[in-house]
Amino acid sequence: MPSDQPDWVLRRRQVIGARIRTARERAALSQLQLGVLVGADHKTIHRIEHGTSDPRLGLLVQIASAVDVPLAELVQ
Repeated sequence: MPSDQPDWVLRRRQVIGARIRTARERAALSQLQLGVLVGADHKTIHRIEHGTSDPRLGLLVQIASAVDVPLAELVQ
C-alpha cells in the first residue's frame, strides 16, 4: 500500500518498532500481553513493531511504561 509519507519517516517508524519489539521481549511479554496492558489489540502491537502503523503519542507512552523503558529511549 503506497504511503504519502516520505521514505525517511517510514524507515524511522521501522526503527522505533524494532526498539519496541526488543523492549517487549526483554520484558518477557507477548504481543497479546502488551496489548492487554496498554488497551490495544495484539494486531495493533504487531503493526507498530513492523512500522506499518503510525501510533498516537498516548499509546507510545503507555507502551514505554508497560515495558519499563523511557519513551525517549524508544524514539531517540
